[in-house]
Amino acid sequence: MQDLTLPAGVGALLVALSLLLFVALRPRYQDIAVARRRQAAPVETGPSMVTRVADATVAAVERGVGPGKGGVFGATALQEAGLALKASEFIVLILAGSLVLGVAGFAVGGLLLCILFAVISPLVAWMLVTVGAGKRRRKFGDQLTDMLRAISGSLRSGHSITSSMHTASLEMPAPMSEELSRIVNENRVGRPVSDAMAEVGRRMQCEDFEWLSQAIEINREVGGDLAGVLDHAAETVRERSQIKGQVRALAAEGKFSAFILIGLPFVVAILINVVNPGYMATLFQSLLGWIFIAVGVIMMAIGSFWISRMVKIEF
Repeated sequence: MQDLTLPAGVGALLVALSLLLFVALRPRYQDIAVARRRQAAPVETGPSMVTRVADATVAAVERGVGPGKGGVFGATALQEAGLALKASEFIVLILAGSLVLGVAGFAVGGLLLCILFAVISPLVAWMLVTVGAGKRRRKFGDQLTDMLRAISGSLRSGHSITSSMHTASLEMPAPMSEELSRIVNENRVGRPVSDAMAEVGRRMQCEDFEWLSQAIEINREVGGDLAGVLDHAAETVRERSQIKGQVRALAAEGKFSAFILIGLPFVVAILINVVNPGYMATLFQSLLGWIFIAVGVIMMAIGSFWISRMVKIEF
């Protein structure tokens, strides 16, 4: 049985690595027809076996999860994080990563390490989506002042609010350009600009953008100088951004201390195992040791939650 376990594990590892690479590096576009016509002797070659396996796996997962709009790894979450992947492709990457890490953990330390290593892949994927969405939202908020000034200048030039947003979407970097393009496209199919802006503000968790949508709706109903309103809003947003930056700077020390306090027990445990591998073996060989581990994990979870509430400032 031991002789068959190693070849099976190696085979599963190779299959998982192949799926991981070919799903991640699969081209997102078709070859240009003009380039094909310019080839002197075109050779029709089909996709490789690994590519067909990867495509079949992605298609099977897509049939299983459906459109996959909601959820932690849904299409909406991936769009908020700025990841240009379908939900099915991202799930296949997570499964392939879990398989690779699980086989590696089983080869190193048995079943328990296999389970622990397999859990790393979804945790890393969740952190990637969460951190990516947070960075994208912060960048969106930092670009709000420049966007308001650009729209205000276009309005003073005689453009409408929709054409002003279209012009700003061409001038602004991502993610502001992406969200403005979405608003313009939704307005072209009949959705009011204020409703589309309110949805963007809720999705990006930007209250200033939601207030801006309300200001545009009020101006549409009662009239007035919308460019002047946007100038005042830009000034207010700029002052709020300065205050947010100061608060983040003051809270950075607490966040750094939290990272050190959370990571220190794991670093110390790893160093002890490297220096003296048998020193902590008692914790994993007795019921009392597992109780101590469970109590430590619970206390760390409570402490981490408490620190996160202390350093999180609501504006």
